[in-house]
Amino acid sequence: MFFILVLFFIAPCLYAQEQAVSQQDKESDQQISEFSLGGYGQKGKKTWDIAGRSADIFDNVIKLKDVVANMYGDKEDIKLTAEKGDFDKAEGKVHVEQNVVITTSTGSKLTTDSLDWDRKKQQVSTNDVVNIVRDNMVTVAKGAIGQPDLSKVKFEKDVQVNIDPKQEPGKKSDGKNKIIIICDGPLEIDYGKNIATFKNNVKVDTQDNTMYSDIMDVYFLAADKTKPAVEASSANMNMMGTSIDKIIARGNVKIIQGENITYAQEAQYTALDKKIVLTGRPKLVIYSTEGLSASFGN
Repeated sequence: MFFILVLFFIAPCLYAQEQAVSQQDKESDQQISEFSLGGYGQKGKKTWDIAGRSADIFDNVIKLKDVVANMYGDKEDIKLTAEKGDFDKAEGKVHVEQNVVITTSTGSKLTTDSLDWDRKKQQVSTNDVVNIVRDNMVTVAKGAIGQPDLSKVKFEKDVQVNIDPKQEPGKKSDGKNKIIIICDGPLEIDYGKNIATFKNNVKVDTQDNTMYSDIMDVYFLAADKTKPAVEASSANMNMMGTSIDKIIARGNVKIIQGENITYAQEAQYTALDKKIVLTGRPKLVIYSTEGLSASFGN
């Protein structure tokens, strides 16, 4: 009887131990340090690589620490860094977390808490708060999806864009001509076409005016037009600069200028002559004649 009781208690313990060993075996097929992997295109040219300080290698997934990934394009290179990540060998997808940063060779920078990089679709996405800095324009939003080189990005919601005027070298911005644009989202930016489209409860704040609308298209000067021709390179030709060319606001437009309020269905502002043209039953409510010459600054 005693022998049977001993077996009764020992057998589950042995089974549990076997399960623990089996689970431990499944944790990693191989653990290595200084891991790196790359891909090559036509004529043996490297198109991408990914590396980590250490790696746990499974059948289909490689778990990395201190991730550094690169994509090498014809006109622009992209670098991605993060504290940890998973690389799916079969799908060619990378998921990274903690202090995620993407930088491009033309100067754009993205930061977020987590990011998915689909190498085959040439697409990056995140559901977390994302921050993109490009020259003197900073965009912050919750969730984004776009191309790895950040040339075309869709920001999902809670969008804010801050645009500071360009300053002479060595001088700091005083913030007087700063432009702030917010919207519920989405915001779609196409740097190749020099346009940003804001949707849902759009608001533009400048030193002199506040403009509201349902939808707003903001057109920017091309980067090569905002600097001397000798400084424009083939890498950023036809890429969007951060100086506003014109703004087209559509749907329930309201412009507040001092104590005066203007209503219309559409408004078009041009930066060159600093004029606003209103269409669609425009109405002007005047409380004061002061400051009527002021307009949206560039």
